[in-house]
Amino acid sequence: MDGPRIEVRAGGSSAPQVIREMLSHAMTSWPEETSRLSGVGIGASGLASLVQDPQELAVQLRAELGTPTAIAIDAVTAHLGALGEAGGAVVALGTGAIAISHPGMEAAVDDHAWRRVDGWGHLLGDRGGGAWLGRYGLEAAMRAYDGVDPRGHALLATARHRFGEPESWPAQLYTRHDRAGVLAEFAAEVVAVAVRGDETARDLVRAAGREAAKSGLAALGEDVPAQLVLTGGLVGAGPLLSEAFAEEVAHQRADVLIGEALGDPLEGSLSLARLHARGVLKPQEGYVWS
Repeated sequence: MDGPRIEVRAGGSSAPQVIREMLSHAMTSWPEETSRLSGVGIGASGLASLVQDPQELAVQLRAELGTPTAIAIDAVTAHLGALGEAGGAVVALGTGAIAISHPGMEAAVDDHAWRRVDGWGHLLGDRGGGAWLGRYGLEAAMRAYDGVDPRGHALLATARHRFGEPESWPAQLYTRHDRAGVLAEFAAEVVAVAVRGDETARDLVRAAGREAAKSGLAALGEDVPAQLVLTGGLVGAGPLLSEAFAEEVAHQRADVLIGEALGDPLEGSLSLARLHARGVLKPQEGYVWS
């Protein structure tokens, strides 16, 4: 179901509120089905770093729903959706960007199986994600506007059409709680300009693919099956990004197999619920709570 964006405000992430609204909607809309649930799995962004007490949230949700409930950062559900119970690393490129690895459900024997790289938000990281690409697209546009580098003229024209005159951009962007989402929306414009052949935009899209590869390989390390999957909405940017991703992986580690995602994060949430109900998925601070 469609719903409100998760926003980051002075008090933290709105994820708990959004989660409760969606669960309430589900229980109201499908009372018979939800009464038979044997487990609930929820993936959301910002749980680890922007929610005060994810463990307490999980406990409260379990009590409210009356069924085993696990909540996880959205990278976990992206991994479970893309690789199922197999080991490897997944790079999820959406508004943000995060890489996460796991040795596989059968191989995991300790409480520190999950490992992440990035996912630090659009001010500190999210390298290669939608907000990252949109931000650098606007930066190139502004450099062209300032007369510093005319190569961003095509991006400047596109940004003007979307946001108006550049003098108004700071007021439009800096004051918004959903700034990352707005930047990520402009990433689609950067991709469109790249597809039309603009070299500056093409360089940015390729750079996003390379950054994603670097994060994925860092998450993979040497102790996880050498399998890497690229997933998320920005994968739709097409071959410019995916080929740059594959080239960077091959350059750094020729032994790594680049695979296709088995499913999406929604299917990963279902896997999270099933694994938790079976007692297979262990809680891990910063990743999974139940």
